[in-house]
Amino acid sequence: MAVDKKLRWLITGGCGFIGTSLIKNLATEGGHYIRVLDNLSVGTREDLATVCTFTETQPDTILPPDPDQIGVQLIVGDIRDSDICFACCKGMDIIVHLAANTGVPGSVENPRLDMECNVTGTFNMLEGARLNQVKRFVFASSGAPAGECTPPIHEELPPHPVSPYGASKLAGEGYCSAYAKTFGVETVALRFSNVYGPGSTHKSSVVAKFIKQALNKETLVIYGDGTQTRDFIYIDDLVNALILSAFKEGIGGETFQIATSRETTLDEITELLLKVLGENGIEPPGVEKTSPRLGDVKRNFSDTTKAETRLGWKSQWPLKKGIEQTVLWFLSQKRLQ
Repeated sequence: MAVDKKLRWLITGGCGFIGTSLIKNLATEGGHYIRVLDNLSVGTREDLATVCTFTETQPDTILPPDPDQIGVQLIVGDIRDSDICFACCKGMDIIVHLAANTGVPGSVENPRLDMECNVTGTFNMLEGARLNQVKRFVFASSGAPAGECTPPIHEELPPHPVSPYGASKLAGEGYCSAYAKTFGVETVALRFSNVYGPGSTHKSSVVAKFIKQALNKETLVIYGDGTQTRDFIYIDDLVNALILSAFKEGIGGETFQIATSRETTLDEITELLLKVLGENGIEPPGVEKTSPRLGDVKRNFSDTTKAETRLGWKSQWPLKKGIEQTVLWFLSQKRLQ
């Protein structure tokens, strides 16, 4: 998606899957200044280098960018460090806050780390935005705050998170709402569904994990009976939602479901993956089912009516086409090894 206005962007977690996909879009268009704050716990300098040329700056030498400065700047630092967050926010027009402890299993294993990253880290970034008069703050949330409910999930559904991850994302949404209403920071919370696509090397969610396991001739493990459902969204659709959220007027303080509004069982996504892998000459791996994981919900898909009417956004990528592109990307990476 083309960006009409050239802005100064701060993208936390910018070396990760979603961050590099957004930066690739902005850098290809050109004319933007992009500052990346990442602790490199998941994404790497090498991942960032695949989508842009960048310079690296030490945290203790951060300065506001010059008015006409463009390009990409990397700062290696942690969102739990309030001083680094404050310094990185200087001179920015927009913050896209992607950095987080992601996923339900990790939050169950270490709920304190999940809280520190997702609650304290988000608070630090919002404070940086407030104190530096950053106009727009886009927050990467999730459907997890809704918890166990009868889908489709929508923005007015009372939240009842099941996992620590869902609770921490709900807290982030709450702080975004408060900073919009009390301090005038134009926050926009986007509840991402299950994102997949090219560039998802480090993701541990089902599509990326199953493709990697299949290419390594490993058995695919489904946690549960396979009838549990998710809403799978292709990365290009998600990047379009992020860009729209950076510019759309009159949406400060709002939350949007960013999904496809289509419910897919794990059995169905596994069958589709095996079909596409087979079409590309990959021998189908075995599939095994085991006990459900703690904190996982049974059904999950979203109603995106509000995103369509208020944000002007709608998912465009059919699931099969997205899976085909993702499999082809992983095969191309394997050939490079």
